[in-house]
Amino acid sequence: MGKIKIALLHLLPIAGDVEYNQKLIEQAIHIASNNNAKWIITPELCVSGLQFNHKIGTGWINRQPDAWMSNLSRKLKNLKSTVFLGCPEKGSNGELYNAVFVIDKKGHLLGKQRKTNSIIDDWSASGDVTEPIKTDNVEVGIMICADAYTKDIAYNLFEKGAEILIAPSSWGPGLHGPEGEWEQRSLETGLPVIVCNRTGEDETVRFWDAESMIIKNGVRLLTHKSKQSAILTFEWDLQSMELISSHFDIDYI
Repeated sequence: MGKIKIALLHLLPIAGDVEYNQKLIEQAIHIASNNNAKWIITPELCVSGLQFNHKIGTGWINRQPDAWMSNLSRKLKNLKSTVFLGCPEKGSNGELYNAVFVIDKKGHLLGKQRKTNSIIDDWSASGDVTEPIKTDNVEVGIMICADAYTKDIAYNLFEKGAEILIAPSSWGPGLHGPEGEWEQRSLETGLPVIVCNRTGEDETVRFWDAESMIIKNGVRLLTHKSKQSAILTFEWDLQSMELISSHFDIDYI
């Protein structure tokens, strides 16, 4: 596959309101698909919001795919899009994980990546496997939010053959905010980094100025921040790994 459209769902999920967030994700996916986006990326923990634990606890977290994710997978068969979905999951060992699931245009679950640096997520265990996920014949490395904080995850993915890095995140400016980590990971690996961030706020963190961005060779090529949910669509060449679009096409919802 050469040139494709990719959509970043720069959304405003509500912590703990899973049903609202699921409907928001579905609405955004439909808009992105109507824009002919073939890859659709959500922020970290888009299904639950980031700081959901103090509102609804963790007893609702299921093994995945659960009924909602299975239903979404069936819908993707008609939409012809692949989705990178940020969602908590319960492992076979009963542990809970912050994960991203890759569901392809045939509704198949291609794989998942669990967040490794989960120290600040008091409900979540740390994932111990980091592997690229082959998507449309491209080896895609996923580093979830703080997994980009040091070079370890990105370089491990690069050594295992990743051709592009996708970073679903809930990471805004302020204390412990991003300070060039994504750009540095791009420089160290030579890989483009696509950051899907979010907007809004949770109990102790604010995302109103959090940025989604496209980075290559350590340089920000496109960035976006907004006070409301937005679908950011752009064209990308998967063969040359070059950005084609000069700007995001933006749909606000």
